[in-house]
Amino acid sequence: MSASTHSKDDPRDPAGEAKFTLPETWQVDSPDALSASIMFISGMVMVSRNRYLAWPALLASINSVINQHPLRTKDGGNSPTSTLMLAVCALISSYIPLFMMQRSLDM
Repeated sequence: MSASTHSKDDPRDPAGEAKFTLPETWQVDSPDALSASIMFISGMVMVSRNRYLAWPALLASINSVINQHPLRTKDGGNSPTSTLMLAVCALISSYIPLFMMQRSLDM
């Protein structure tokens, strides 16, 4: 086929070519405030053994895992999975004294 017989809908037409360009950067340079606050609350739960703060930290960390954008995170940044694991460990560490401490029977 010659170039004169190409129709305008032909995808092989050289006139319809576009130059390849990479997309603009999607990486967020600002720190993730939700992950930082979850990590702070989880650390506070581990230090203070406040069981009531562990549940909102766990729910917020599950939310951050569900709403993560892998293409927008920087390399080496806080991953939502590590935040989730920290919240689970905070929950376990706040409830473990209930199971480990034995009550005395000498009342």
